[in-house]
Amino acid sequence: MGRDNGALTSSETQLKPSARVTGVVYLLYFVTAISGELLAHHGLVVAYGNVLYLIPNFFYAAVAVLFYFMFKPVSNVLSFLAALLSLAGCTIASLDIFHLAPARFSPLIFFGPYCILLGYLIYRSTFLPRTIGVLMMLAGVGWVVSVLPEIGKAAFPLVVPVGILAEAALMLWLLIKGVREDRWKEMALAYSS
Repeated sequence: MGRDNGALTSSETQLKPSARVTGVVYLLYFVTAISGELLAHHGLVVAYGNVLYLIPNFFYAAVAVLFYFMFKPVSNVLSFLAALLSLAGCTIASLDIFHLAPARFSPLIFFGPYCILLGYLIYRSTFLPRTIGVLMMLAGVGWVVSVLPEIGKAAFPLVVPVGILAEAALMLWLLIKGVREDRWKEMALAYSS
């Protein structure tokens, strides 16, 4: 694949993030996000409600950083841009918990393009299934559409299942199958040369 603003050293190649570790952190995001929503919805947590919403943002930010290193051999620039978009979305979502985010500024403005870029990186990689990349790109387009003023509210209920399916498929694949180590190493070596 060649260099893309930087190269992996042999020590970086050996220190790549484990796909299964990334899958576990991704799973922790899902578990904390869903349980936080359920607890808050049923009024079971009032005093620590804000913390319940911050924890999933922390895990999602960690996943974004892990994905940066995973997809760096595919494209350093696009992987870095994707990580920045995800971290910006996590920041806006965290600020919104405390009502500090600008009004009407949805974190989906960042998460949509993040999913599109991540899907593209998955599609271009040879170490994860292209189908998951396509699903992630579709989810990203859906998130972008969901923030449009005229059709966003109508599209949102259709977009959520696609987004959940795409991210759950990626998380489960990483947990169960991992990545094709040989192909990741090939890309990393080609990138570093």
